[in-house]
Formats: sequence, structure tokens, C-alpha cells
Amino acid sequence: MSFVDRRQEKRPQTGEAPFHLPEVFFSRTDERGVIQSGNYIFRRVADYDWEEMIGAPHKIIRHPDMPRGVFWLLWNTIRKGEAMGAYVKNLARDGLYYWVFAVVIPVEGGYLSNRIKPTSPLFDQVKSLYSDALAAEREEGLSPEQSAARILERIKALGFDDYLHFSTHALYSELTAREEALRGAPDRSVIRANEMLENATRLEEDTRALIREFQTMGTIPHNMRVIASRLEPTGGPISTLSQNYGAISREISDWFEQHVNDPDSNFATIKHSATMVVFMRCMAKILTETVDQLDRERRQLGPIDLSEERKTLNTVKADYDAQTRKMSIQVREEAEKILSACRIMHRQVLGLSTTRIMCKIEGARVSIQGESLHDIILQLETFQSRIKTQLDKIAAIAERIQAS
Repeated sequence: MSFVDRRQEKRPQTGEAPFHLPEVFFSRTDERGVIQSGNYIFRRVADYDWEEMIGAPHKIIRHPDMPRGVFWLLWNTIRKGEAMGAYVKNLARDGLYYWVFAVVIPVEGGYLSNRIKPTSPLFDQVKSLYSDALAAEREEGLSPEQSAARILERIKALGFDDYLHFSTHALYSELTAREEALRGAPDRSVIRANEMLENATRLEEDTRALIREFQTMGTIPHNMRVIASRLEPTGGPISTLSQNYGAISREISDWFEQHVNDPDSNFATIKHSATMVVFMRCMAKILTETVDQLDRERRQLGPIDLSEERKTLNTVKADYDAQTRKMSIQVREEAEKILSACRIMHRQVLGLSTTRIMCKIEGARVSIQGESLHDIILQLETFQSRIKTQLDKIAAIAERIQAS
């Protein structure tokens, strides 16, 4: 071992193990979680010799401060063939600890875990969340599955739909904070992917707002018919027009039920697809840095075949690059469908406008008793103006998604 290596491997007696912000490390296990390989930084930070690590269960570095619910979530996800990102506190052989943000990826024959040092503001929130989860496990006797459910409740309370959205936000936040601290050039592909996700989130919010608008106006045509019935025989035409108005508005509501509320609709799937694009784009970036780190180390890694590890890492990265491109195309296609839907909606709303104007003309012919009808027609006018504005916002967001 050289003098430089000895200097780099000098460790404190207590506290945190040396793991530096520019560093990335990885390990690969079989399907049971038995360590098959890793890079030099993994060995150095964990403070194990290769002979002690290779063939040992990955849980040798598990820290007792970690809630079991996190590992339940991890294994439940990766066993389904899905990647997962998580904050993890690990325990080195000499008793020191080190925090990582780990991305665990299913690969042929097992799992690949890549880690960076977490530094974002979200990290402090997660440490508090983990502390509470660990206390609940110990004091309430929660099972790992029950603890996982409690953790998911806390994550949703922070404003995330599910664990995928939380881990995607966390991964993006950690990469962004890391680049800022290292004064590195931001990855434009990652930024564009996150812009796509932000727009998809706004699209979902604005679409829900549009649905609420239609729910709000649902009783207005009925009220028009009630008032028109009191104006008979002069209110007859208004009653007919209000029925037409109600029929058109129900048609639009049915369209919403099919194209928005349906869990497989364009509106429902675009946010999930955009989330996956961000997650995979960030994951590909970490894989690239892992390969670069392995090339820079230029060390013999015990019994590990360096060329094979590089090949595995590059294969996984190429696969996720391909998946990211495919998913990005899907998001753009969904955005185009939404734009087309907005055009259809505009035509339907135009039909409502024609009927409303005819109601207004008929309302002007009735006696002073019809003032309340006039008020309702004004409500419809205001409602349709809001609908048009909302549709324009949704169309503009869909166009930004396509651009990003």
C-alpha cells in the first residue's frame, strides 16, 4: 500500500466514516443479497477486506438505526423487477457509520446498488422520519410491513403520491445539491426531464380544477328549468334550451369520466410516465459516474474481474438509456393526445356558448319576473369563461411537456 493510500484510509475513532462528496461506489449481490463484487471506495468506506466482503451477506453493513420498514419496502420493490432509491445509514466494520442515497437496480442474477453521499435539505427530514419509524417499531412492536405502511403515510403527508414520486424527487434533489456543491455543470438532460415532470404535475392539478368547475355548474341547468317552468307559457323555449344545455354538459362530464378519471387515461398516466423518465435519467447519470469512478481507481479489487464489472455497469446504463428514450417518447405522445382532447373540448364548450346565447335571447323576452333567470345565464357565462381559460392553460402545459 502506498503512502497516498494510507493517508486516504486514515479513519477517525468515532463518528462518520470518510465518504467524500465526489465519490460514487457500488456493490453487486446475488438474488439472496450475498455480495459478489464492489469497487474500491465501497471496500474503503465499509472498512472490510475483500476476503471478508465477497460471499458475505450485504446486511453485514446494516446499521441498527435503520427502521426495518425501509428494507421491507426495498425488497418488496426490487423483487418485482423495479429499481428503487432510498436513504440508508450503514455501519462500517470499525463501528463508524456512513449515510448514502442508494439506487438499487435488478440485474441478471441479482441486484446492483449505486450510492452517492446525501446532502440535500430533504435528507434532514428523512432522518427525522426514520427516527420516528424506528421508535414506533421498538415501542409499538410494528412488523416490517406495518412500519413500511407507516413510513408511506408520512411520505404522503409530505405531499408525495407514493414512494416512487418521493424517491424520484429525492434522487433529483441529491444530484442537484451534489452538483451545486461540487460546482459542476448541471446535466441538461436531467433538468429537462424534471421540467417535464413539473409540467405533468401542473397538468394533473389544472385538470382536477377543470373537473371541479364542471361539478360546480352541474345544478345550474336544472335551476334554469325550474325558473322557466314558473314562466309558462313564455318560459317554454327556455326550458327546452336548458335541457339542451344540460345534455351537452353531461356529454362533457362523461368525456371527463372516460379520459380523465379513468386510471388508464392520458391524464392519469402522464405524470407517472414523466416520473419514470426523471428517475431513469438520474439513475443513468449515477451509473455513468460509477463507471468513470471505476476507471479512475485503477486498482486490483481482490478476486473481482474489473472488465466484467465495467461491462455489467455499461450494459445496465445502456438499458436504462434506452428505456428513458422510450418513456420520453410515450410522454410526448400522451401530451399530443391531451392537446387533441383540448381541441375537442373547445368545440364542445362552443356548443354550450351557442345554447347559452339562445337562452339569453329567450330570457330577454320574458317579463320582469325572469330576473333570476338572467342571473343564472350570467353565471353560465362566467363559468364558460373559466372553462376556456382552464383549457388554454392545459393546452399550454401539454405543449411545454412536448418541448421538454
